[in-house]
Amino acid sequence: MTAYPKPAGGAPNFPQLETEVLAYWGADDTFRASIARRDDAPEYVFYDGPPFANGLPHYGHLLTGYVKDIVPRYRTMRGYKVERRFGWDTHGLPAELEVQRQLGITDKTQIEELGIDKFNEACRASVLKYTNEWQAYVTRQARWVDFDNDYKTLDLTFMESVLWAFKQLWDKGLAYEGNRYCRTAGTTRRRCPTTSCGWTRTSTSRVSTRQ
Repeated sequence: MTAYPKPAGGAPNFPQLETEVLAYWGADDTFRASIARRDDAPEYVFYDGPPFANGLPHYGHLLTGYVKDIVPRYRTMRGYKVERRFGWDTHGLPAELEVQRQLGITDKTQIEELGIDKFNEACRASVLKYTNEWQAYVTRQARWVDFDNDYKTLDLTFMESVLWAFKQLWDKGLAYEGNRYCRTAGTTRRRCPTTSCGWTRTSTSRVSTRQ
């Protein structure tokens, strides 16, 4: 493999250049080397909002992925040690609704009949369905992340760390219960559609943190 930068040789073939660079980075283990050589450097921690792994990536992930790659690269070039552990969001309605669709469940009582433990196990299996596709997609866009030491929001260590962080905010008096206005389309729903008109204001109770 020719070392970079390569000498000019006519019009460049950008797709070919991209795959060659990715192959070079893989053979050289460039990403891990950039971390290992900064063992004694100050650490810069960067966790981006993790995606759901039970759905395939799309253009929106591609666009934001570049932004998420720029920050740790810049900090690395500034001399920091930046371990970029990739994460998976395994909580929330997207995970539950996908499993309900797979199992043909349309009502809460059906989940209870199946058993909460069995439903949860099906959710665990479903949320990591497309991890290989995600890894190929993220790698192809030349983003440097650590998939081998990834984190999942279903891990007890992750959930406990979130509770610990909120407890710190609570102890410092930075968490409080208040009201805010939620714009909805003539309804008292909490979730707001993005393509609606005839807005009304409704007050919803929520817990917030002071900046």
